[in-house]
Amino acid sequence: MKEVRYFYVPKASTTNELPEDEAAHAVRVLRLTEGDEVRLMDGEGTFYRAEIAEATKKRCTYRILEAMPQQRQWAAHLHLAVAPTKNMDRMEWLAEKATEIGFDELTFLRCQFSERIVVKTERVEKIVVAAVKQSHKAWKPQLNDVTDFAQFVAQPFPGKKFICHCYEQDDMATKVALKDVLVAGEDALVLVGPEGDFSVDEVRMAEQAGFVSVTLGTSRLRTETAALVAVHLMNLANTSSI
Repeated sequence: MKEVRYFYVPKASTTNELPEDEAAHAVRVLRLTEGDEVRLMDGEGTFYRAEIAEATKKRCTYRILEAMPQQRQWAAHLHLAVAPTKNMDRMEWLAEKATEIGFDELTFLRCQFSERIVVKTERVEKIVVAAVKQSHKAWKPQLNDVTDFAQFVAQPFPGKKFICHCYEQDDMATKVALKDVLVAGEDALVLVGPEGDFSVDEVRMAEQAGFVSVTLGTSRLRTETAALVAVHLMNLANTSSI
């Protein structure tokens, strides 16, 4: 049985042509031709069964045969905000793996101890799209530009807000385990700091803005590991009830 190929096509129902990079992959790499069946994903919750109508060196058009709305795989909006590491490969790995597990939104933070303040989101976006296709996700996570920490925590967010840090100072709120305070069906936002952690002032600022201080366990984790653990915990808490 021939494997059905998936392609990411934003607004797939209102167009009939694959985006340029998807068309090149379909025609030049996969050598799809007229009549071959494919699956399209619009990143907004719907798959489409379609067939290739025309395949040339420059374009690839399709006909939609069936729209297939998908059920959400988790019960709440899951948002991760993380300070990018100096080595961008780690953030690209995080974006890929977090997408495969399942979450809704990724924001990069500019913090006091940040090692990187500029992120080329175009490359990360391509990695996210590839992970969406590979893991057959109906929704593509939203990717946001780098945002200043103070500006970010001052924004209103629905649901619960958490900040992961390593401090144990007496004048800070007592930390609880993230896994123990996530509630199924309740939107969740988790902040993960840079390699040098958030500053004390940033933690206090977040707590004053309504963020709950949390721990991910007893091990000291790298930024990308901590962020992925947070995504996994959010996902687990919200898939068990579906």
